[in-house]
Amino acid sequence: MTITDPPGGHGRPAVPSAAARALARCIAVEPGKFAAAHWGRAPLLSRAAELPNADGFTDLLGPADADELLSRRGLRTPFLRIAKDGQLVPAARWTGGGGAGAEIGDQVLDERVLELYASGATLVLQGLHRTWPALIDFARDLGTALAQPLQVNAYLTPAGSQGFATHYDTHDVFVLQVDGRKHWRIHPPVLPDPLERQPWGGRADEVSATAQGPAALDVVLEPGDALYLPRGWLHSAQAQETSSLHLTVGIRALTRYAIVEELLALAAADARLRAGLPFGTDVADPDAIEPELTETVEALRDWLLRADPAAVAARLRQRAWPAARPAPIRPLAQAAALAAVAVDTRLAPRPGLRWRLDPTGDDKVALRLFDRVLTLPAGCEPALRALLTGTVARVGDLPGLDDADRVVLARRLLREAIAVPAE
Repeated sequence: MTITDPPGGHGRPAVPSAAARALARCIAVEPGKFAAAHWGRAPLLSRAAELPNADGFTDLLGPADADELLSRRGLRTPFLRIAKDGQLVPAARWTGGGGAGAEIGDQVLDERVLELYASGATLVLQGLHRTWPALIDFARDLGTALAQPLQVNAYLTPAGSQGFATHYDTHDVFVLQVDGRKHWRIHPPVLPDPLERQPWGGRADEVSATAQGPAALDVVLEPGDALYLPRGWLHSAQAQETSSLHLTVGIRALTRYAIVEELLALAAADARLRAGLPFGTDVADPDAIEPELTETVEALRDWLLRADPAAVAARLRQRAWPAARPAPIRPLAQAAALAAVAVDTRLAPRPGLRWRLDPTGDDKVALRLFDRVLTLPAGCEPALRALLTGTVARVGDLPGLDDADRVVLARRLLREAIAVPAE
């Protein structure tokens, strides 16, 4: 796990204080201890009194904010799920058109939500890292600290209700208790470190049997408490005497199996591995397959010993970078800034933007981003690095270019949403 990074390093500056503060809100131990003793290994309970925010997590999303999302924001599926008695309620029961000028048929109907919630259903607000400003910023900062893409959901559970049966997630989570109290029972994994393709439903009997045994952690979360759970750990949660609101931050970490998948994809370049099986081979006969398996394993081993880390890293980058969008931009303000660029204009790198600069060998430099690659003159490289690492803000101070080229580059970076006006 990476908690901090050294300056530079292909677009990975040192973790800023905002990222460190976001992580500190979730764990009551030092980052190094969290990485060594808990990350991917064991749950961690952090009580509100041990965490820095006296007001808990209400600044991120409170009950009134959830009500606003459910009633006044034109919310649509899949940004809401509703569960009752351990089963998802079909969306057709709580969605419909929004009236004149908003006839789209999958909008959340607040009166139907009220009916279900009042009868004990749990509401799950999904994708809040894309829709609620405070959580957009928090998820970006926490994702920077962890070097992983995140998702944020909110769970609103009526008093005494339990939304889901005991289960496990295929990603690590932070549970942040916002309002009310919720009783959590945590059990060890039936499948350590499950992949996304290995959900708990395929092991429902094992999960149920393990849940009948003694819990590894049996605790009631109070407002302001935080709980870290590695993927695979079984859990169930029940609201207590009042309704409960908690946030679940899902950490979508890459695994070593992802490296295996990319290695296999690259292995298609090897002619021995592309070769067909001999004519007439009975693939159901172990004796017929044995020599082919031996040859294939040898060919794969030989290829793996020559695997290029740079090629693997490039493929993993294509997986990871699009999963964590940079900070939102304001298109109208950005367009206005674009029209007014001058040498005294001050710019900043777009927060959360992942980038990499690579020479192309033809007097050009490639700026690789999460969704595209820009090719620019090689002479722009010093200016690009200075701006994207945050060491230079004033356009007239960008190194290696004259003023006219500095302005041209600044306009390009604003238009491409790589830089933003400095505040």
